[in-house]
Amino acid sequence: MNQDMSIVSLLLHASFVVQLVVLILLSISVASWAAIVRKVTAIKRIKTLNEEFERVFWSGTSLNELFNAASQNAKLSGPMERIFASGMREYQKLRERRISDAGTLLDGARRAMRASFQREMDVAESQLAFLASVGSISPYVGLFGTVWGIMHAFTGLASLQQVTLAVVAPGIAEALVATAIGLFAAIPAVLAYNRFSHDVDRIAIKLETFIEEFSNILQRSLGSANASSSASGH
Repeated sequence: MNQDMSIVSLLLHASFVVQLVVLILLSISVASWAAIVRKVTAIKRIKTLNEEFERVFWSGTSLNELFNAASQNAKLSGPMERIFASGMREYQKLRERRISDAGTLLDGARRAMRASFQREMDVAESQLAFLASVGSISPYVGLFGTVWGIMHAFTGLASLQQVTLAVVAPGIAEALVATAIGLFAAIPAVLAYNRFSHDVDRIAIKLETFIEEFSNILQRSLGSANASSSASGH
């Protein structure tokens, strides 16, 4: 009896639709776990690279040296370093065009950094929509398999004159396995989505804070340069 009522045995005797639903859910579960593992690695790498660059940035290294290093290390750099490089690149291009207005220089650098920030957040948020979909849809897919399985079981019982619990139980158990596997696929995806959403929000806040701090540094350097120009002019 125990062997007959095992999950494997129930699935082998289930209807084709229930078996198809279970196969789909297992495939979704494997895909979601693969996405979770990739996301854990990606977020850990983003945090590590951001912390390393932030430590170097505030160590007193000149902006030009940081920009040169970021340009040479573009493929291996983190989001914060790429945002910094975008701002410095635009800032230097405007300076090369003999633009001296502080507001124009700052606006250009900020626009470049905001555009880079959006690109970085698109990458950081990848796979989140998939995990959200798995978490919301999987239980309903499993429920569909359960409903279909129960309908199939009761249809098979229609020709019987005497129905007992021993006759009904296997068919209903086969159907309920689909709901269980749907929840098995959904629960890790929901937990991972919530965790990753929190991590991505923290990364976004940190990057936005850096953009503001770097903008303030540029503004102070422009103010000092303008003051020096005014003094030399007099």
